[in-house]
Amino acid sequence: MHRTCEPAILYFGTPVVLISTVNDDGSYNLAPMSSAWWLGWRCLLGLAASSQTPQNMLRTRECVLNLPSVNEVAAVNRLAKTTGTETVPAVKLRRGYRFVRDKFGLAGLTPDPSEIVAAPRVRECPVQLEATVEAVYPLAQNDPARRGRQIAFEVRIRCAHIDEAILVDGEPNRIDPDKWRPLIMSFQKFYGLTPDQLHPSTLAEIPEALYRG
Repeated sequence: MHRTCEPAILYFGTPVVLISTVNDDGSYNLAPMSSAWWLGWRCLLGLAASSQTPQNMLRTRECVLNLPSVNEVAAVNRLAKTTGTETVPAVKLRRGYRFVRDKFGLAGLTPDPSEIVAAPRVRECPVQLEATVEAVYPLAQNDPARRGRQIAFEVRIRCAHIDEAILVDGEPNRIDPDKWRPLIMSFQKFYGLTPDQLHPSTLAEIPEALYRG
């Protein structure tokens, strides 16, 4: 039986991303999020417009998308309910958020220099994607109650840093999904993938190189 209902959120399950950016005073911001999806070497990111991360991205036009594995879940969780915005927005105050300037220190994570962008990479994350902002899309423009609250960024991945431990043996440009264990968020809770494939994939018969743009 299906029931017609109205869930408050629709986070059915997506990978967690730690977005690192540079604040206007030169310090680093680090924000966990999970509203992200990839198509080739482009990514769409959905963020609350009042947060520090989108403000930094609008100003610098760059960021690093750091993908934690299940092993970094405790560090990611330490960043929960923190914001890099010194004046905490009212909606976040109601949810218990607090201002933290040194998020790397709080999480126990290490900033590493990037090759192309000024924002740092997170050393502990197995996947680190340097990116530049290609386009910005305000969301819910036709909804007076939501207009101005959310914003989407199209970013272009400029440089990918991948832990050798999750690469296909003998193939330096392919990630092995049997080794990669992304941290997944589903309805505000953390999960990981099961260690084995559920079913053989017909799409996996297509060589990955044929998707290269």
